[in-house]
Amino acid sequence: MEFFFTILVVILILFLYNKLNNRIKNLENELFNLKNINKSNENENIEAIKKPEVQFSNENKQEKEIVQETIIPERNEAIPQKEKFNPLFDFLKQNALTIVGILTLVLGIAYFVKYAIDKNWIGELGRVGIGMLAGIGIMLIGYFFRKNYKIFSSIITGGGIAVLYFTITIAFREYHLFTQSISFILICIITLVSIGISYYYKSETLFIFSMLGGFAAPLMISTGESNYLFLFSYISILNIGILSIVFLKNWKSTGWLGFIVTSIYLLYWTVDHTELLSIPFYIINYIVFYVFALKDYFKKNMISSLDILMLVLINCLSTLGLVYIFNDLQYEPVIVFPLIFAIINGALLLKESRNKNFSTNYSVFTGITVSLITIAIALQFKTYLITTVWAIEATLLLFLWKKTNLNIFKICFYILFPLVIIAQAVTWTAYISINDLKVIFNPVFLTSFVTIITILINQFLLKKIPAIENRNHSFFEQAYKVLSFGVIYFALLLEIIYHISERSSAFIVSIGLLFTVYYIFALLICGKKIHINTYIQSGLIYLFLVFIILNASFSGSEIVIAILSKKIQTPFYGIHLLYWIPFLFTLWKIIPKSVFLKTQISYWLLSLTIVLMISSELYHLYILSNANSILQMDKLGDHFSILYLPIIWAILASIFIYYGLKKNLSELNKAGVALIAITILKLYAYDVWQMDNISRIIAFIILGIILLLSSFLFQRLKNIIRNMVDKKENDNKNESS
Repeated sequence: MEFFFTILVVILILFLYNKLNNRIKNLENELFNLKNINKSNENENIEAIKKPEVQFSNENKQEKEIVQETIIPERNEAIPQKEKFNPLFDFLKQNALTIVGILTLVLGIAYFVKYAIDKNWIGELGRVGIGMLAGIGIMLIGYFFRKNYKIFSSIITGGGIAVLYFTITIAFREYHLFTQSISFILICIITLVSIGISYYYKSETLFIFSMLGGFAAPLMISTGESNYLFLFSYISILNIGILSIVFLKNWKSTGWLGFIVTSIYLLYWTVDHTELLSIPFYIINYIVFYVFALKDYFKKNMISSLDILMLVLINCLSTLGLVYIFNDLQYEPVIVFPLIFAIINGALLLKESRNKNFSTNYSVFTGITVSLITIAIALQFKTYLITTVWAIEATLLLFLWKKTNLNIFKICFYILFPLVIIAQAVTWTAYISINDLKVIFNPVFLTSFVTIITILINQFLLKKIPAIENRNHSFFEQAYKVLSFGVIYFALLLEIIYHISERSSAFIVSIGLLFTVYYIFALLICGKKIHINTYIQSGLIYLFLVFIILNASFSGSEIVIAILSKKIQTPFYGIHLLYWIPFLFTLWKIIPKSVFLKTQISYWLLSLTIVLMISSELYHLYILSNANSILQMDKLGDHFSILYLPIIWAILASIFIYYGLKKNLSELNKAGVALIAITILKLYAYDVWQMDNISRIIAFIILGIILLLSSFLFQRLKNIIRNMVDKKENDNKNESS
């Protein structure tokens, strides 16, 4: 009953479709008549609006030009160029229903066949027969629509081809009606038929369907055995067919489809089962798609942006795969293939230079050739393959962006550079697993060195791109700088830590923090030369002060403990104190000229840094001068905290307040007052109850004298400032009178 009901519904749909189709034809005729009427009206209007014949004297040619510009406006205005992806979006918008419809129909047929199977209406051979008939029937429907509805017909026919592919696959996998060889032959026949139909229809869309089926065929009839020789022989034949179609029909999307799918197959083979057998197929793949990328170059001596991208990708992926095989199988020399590819590109570069054509083509071949030679040199020094290749390719993309000003290379650069950072981070993990690396001349640091060089070149190239002045580009440039300096920092720091990893933890921490302080200090000094903007400079100063605090308090304490434990020699404390040099220089030269002091919190952080630095270092020197062992540290520390620390804080607070009043810095005054308040609170709430009588008397007397002297100085300073203000007001009155 359900089956007959379905037939009735289909008949009803066909009846309604016939009526709707007639209505659409009537509307098309009406629109055609309206277009003819509008066209005739436009012609009449054009005839009516003609340039009037106006007589001008020979002496007044400018007047004639003005009248001509007024009557007939220029038609040579630049027409906005459509975005490259608009055709794709238009295709999807206009044919979304068709695509969804054919997918729904294919699923409907599949569910119907499944229902028939569940009801045991048909056997296995009958099921395959229904699938084949359904596929052929759908293709015939597409054939009848081919003239008036080309894209619709292509999608319908592609759906029919998909039904045939799935039918053969199910017949082989589920029902075992065909052997693997027969199934493959049948799928190849379907592919060839679909290629012939697409060529006959002149439909690029249908050809893409055909190629997808062709590339998926080996997966459809796979039994799990890794017969790569057969697979890539078949794929190579497909790619040569694609290349032929590209030259005949200029269907470049099929070339990109072939490149992407073939690259995935090749890379999977390389990782899954590394063997020399894959090398000839890499070379065939390189030749086919290199010729594909240079099609327009051979014919018109021009290269489009997508062709340039193909050249970059085919050289990059081929180099990665072939060098990986040589490395994994331990063959030498690994640089042979990068050099061969460099020679091929160098020959085209030589051709351009002989013709004295120094346009985009010259820049492209120069960039690729130099990149491949650089990769070869880096690999000769045993650097890590993926990190090196990606870092150099990112620089190549940026170079191409600069030379061609095409956004596709900018997008690819911003996609690839984060991958470079990830690959570099993975490379650094080798420091954990590898022992006895040489200083500097080891694979890990040499890889980092290549990355650093490419980063510096990238910085130079970014400065030379005019579009960088745009606000969004400027943001990306500054973000790139932050990431770049981070990579350089970790590359140097990890190399240093690796080679001192046998020393005590206090030694490692101290050297690491000292290096960090000097690294940030170097960035602050070179800020103008490397074009660090004011906001990043301000952020670096904040970071600099934080690491100064860590050096003074945490690192210093660890060193004192290590010295008393006999793990570090006492003179090392002098090396630790070297962080004072960049701090004092920054405080004297860099901070006053920056925007750092324009925020209120900056004075508080600066005051905190000075207090902690002086307090910590005086405490450390006191301990080293008086302690003979680590057991004496706690007692001496309590004595210093109770007796000397309030005095130190009181002196510093007085300096802050004095300097704040002198320079009219209210936040510094507040910091000084806050420090005095903390000192008094600490003295009365804790210190007094821990002192003996003599220490209590000494502390109170000294602190009281300091506070009185500070108060006197502040009063005197206030009077001086008041007298200066009064004198200025009197001078102004005298001048006005």
